[in-house]
Amino acid sequence: MGAWLHDSMTWGNAVIIFLWSAVFLLVVLGFVTYAIYFERKVIGWMQLRIGPNRVGPLGLLQTVADIFKLLIKEDTIPRKADRFLFVLAPILCYVPAFAVLAVIPYSEKLYFADLNVGLLYYAALSGISTLAIVLGGWASNNKYALLGGMRSAAQMISYEVPLVISVVGVIMLSSSLNLKDIVAAQSGGWFWDWNFIPQIIGFVIFMIAAVSELNRTPFDLPEAESELVAGYHVEYSGFRFAFFMLSEYVYVYAIAALTTVLFLGGWHAPAPFLDFVPGILWFVLKFAFIVFFLFWIRASFPRIRVDQLMGLGWKVLLPVSLLNVFLTAGYLELFVK
Repeated sequence: MGAWLHDSMTWGNAVIIFLWSAVFLLVVLGFVTYAIYFERKVIGWMQLRIGPNRVGPLGLLQTVADIFKLLIKEDTIPRKADRFLFVLAPILCYVPAFAVLAVIPYSEKLYFADLNVGLLYYAALSGISTLAIVLGGWASNNKYALLGGMRSAAQMISYEVPLVISVVGVIMLSSSLNLKDIVAAQSGGWFWDWNFIPQIIGFVIFMIAAVSELNRTPFDLPEAESELVAGYHVEYSGFRFAFFMLSEYVYVYAIAALTTVLFLGGWHAPAPFLDFVPGILWFVLKFAFIVFFLFWIRASFPRIRVDQLMGLGWKVLLPVSLLNVFLTAGYLELFVK
């Protein structure tokens, strides 16, 4: 009887976890659908264009129509491609993008997994997408796709180093890799207690490296249409191409949420007299600001050259991120002991 009860409880928990995961997946897919729409609207507004306005009221169903069009397109695979790796690459790109969201805390009680090494989990899992992009480019048996994959490997590995080092200062200030503990360490009451002020150097490096990790303008060299046609996914069509694009926007969600947690105080209000506003609302507002900022960057900057990209990563961001670690250590040693 005890064993049966234990098994039923285990299956019950599994069903509950599955249902919550399905609901969260729908939320993320909804975000992706309308993030694309609002990105096109925001960029159109900034560049004096109209943006999508035909399908549905105010063009709200334009992205839905685009996704439907992708899903019904013919699925083609090049004759000489490595079929197994070609099919595996989009899946391998998307699964880590969704899995990293499990450790993001949205409020003190709203989260999926409270890991002691949540930040390490995020950094380790997000790196798998680099492998997926390289696999997709190589398996396509296309020189442009291969060049896009190799560019992505060089770019994402180069910028992961300063990205990770830039958050070491945050870890030192909070003495934890747990994302909930990092938010709790920013709960002084006023916005200047958030990490983006004492860690302003790390914050700037993190944002630059994050944009590069997302392969977004001005660092979208792996899919530079002017010289690589479409880069690593040039041979992909239909829903496989949609998986690569879905992964990119899921990472936009992940980076915006992680930035909110690490540097903007998570769900904490910017001032004590605003504590009556629910924490989840503050999180959503900060999250939306970061997403808007990423759209703003795309509308404002031209693509840089490969040598400029690599030079910025290794010659500027890496040494400055190391300097930030030493400055944080000195501050803790001299003023916090």
